[in-house]
Amino acid sequence: MPYIKVNGVELFYSDQGVGEETIIFSHGLLWSHKMFEAQVEFLSARFRVISYDHRGQGQSEVKSPFDMDILTEDAFQLIKQLCKGPVHFAGLSMGGFIGMRLAARHPEIIKSLILMETSANSEPVENIPKYKTLNGVVKWFGVIGPIATKVMPIMFAESWLTNPLNKEEIEFWRKELMTNKKTITGPVDGVIYRNGIEEELKHIKCSTMIIVGDEDVATKPVKAKFIQMNIPKSKLHIVPGAGHSSCIEKPREINRLIGDWLIENS
Repeated sequence: MPYIKVNGVELFYSDQGVGEETIIFSHGLLWSHKMFEAQVEFLSARFRVISYDHRGQGQSEVKSPFDMDILTEDAFQLIKQLCKGPVHFAGLSMGGFIGMRLAARHPEIIKSLILMETSANSEPVENIPKYKTLNGVVKWFGVIGPIATKVMPIMFAESWLTNPLNKEEIEFWRKELMTNKKTITGPVDGVIYRNGIEEELKHIKCSTMIIVGDEDVATKPVKAKFIQMNIPKSKLHIVPGAGHSSCIEKPREINRLIGDWLIENS
């Protein structure tokens, strides 16, 4: 899989499938492009599917700054270099922060927008102490391992984590979480101190689908409803039994929703 130089940083990306339509996947904080493996496999038979790692995460170069405006510019340049026309953009959590900014500021490159488990608001005050604790532990130990068990319930639904049928998957993603190193503190700060974009939502004119798990504790469904109420003609889907990572927890449902969406908006 290749790297691309955009906005002064080397980003790792995956480019699979063929088709006239292209969809870009943008991951959440503490993860990488891997979180969309089920969607890439499902969609690549019919569409071109690109997923990438944000700067400072996954296999991309660690280079500051990590604020959402810079990450949005990274994504904008990636799309301009890799794609000839407008794309469908799917962002989860942090990826959604980027997706909304792209659609509002660069409407010419976004054909449709898919937002998963995300928010248009600045980080809630009650969440900031948890993020600061995460950063403090990582800075002290150099890895996220010591608190991975406490982070998992933020990332996944309680019903998913307590289902014995998911034991192998849970262990896999816990290990993926633990691969984060000290450099993750920059991206975490980017999330903690981001500005809200409530006033920019009205500038999003493309077709928009919003997805949220009904057990999401990180960006609760009320956040998704706020987005839906402020983006004209957008659609909201609440996924039962999913938390902050619906693409992993409920891959068949998410694949169906996105597959139908792409056909409808192609």
